[in-house]
Amino acid sequence: MFSSRPAVHPVEAPPMTEAAENPPRLRMKDIQGMPGTCGGLALRLLQFAFAASALCVMATTNDFTSVTAFCYLVAAVSLQCLWSLSLAIVDVYALLVMRCLRNRRIACFFTLGDGITSTFTFAGACSAAGITVLIGNDLGLCSENHCGSFETATAMAFLSWFAVSISFMLNFWLLAAR
Repeated sequence: MFSSRPAVHPVEAPPMTEAAENPPRLRMKDIQGMPGTCGGLALRLLQFAFAASALCVMATTNDFTSVTAFCYLVAAVSLQCLWSLSLAIVDVYALLVMRCLRNRRIACFFTLGDGITSTFTFAGACSAAGITVLIGNDLGLCSENHCGSFETATAMAFLSWFAVSISFMLNFWLLAAR
């Protein structure tokens, strides 16, 4: 059987240009809520405000120290206050000097800190909510305790957790987008 065989002839590639060798790097757009943006600063201030209000409301009661869950809530929102205020100061600095906070180490630090503080705040709010329901609904001792203050502090802690969870998700997204 006689068949023809194809012949392969090498073709030279055209020379590379400067733009093809070094394509321009594209950056992700600034999404409000990420570190170094006005939305990020607003989220940090909301976290601080809710955590500080939970701390102040709980501290105004004289019998919160008798329940471990309330003491844990006070410790958790105190940590949340410190964390949110310090990162709000970093955001203000970044906005004033027009600095981008997309460094991988910074994003990792923010993500880990937000994850840890949000876990503590959520755990404290849940434990305080359980004790508040126990005192108010199950035992019926609201007349002897500060149930309104406990409920308000718990609600503020949940709102602080919600705000820090948004920051955590945006920071995690920024970290994953690298």
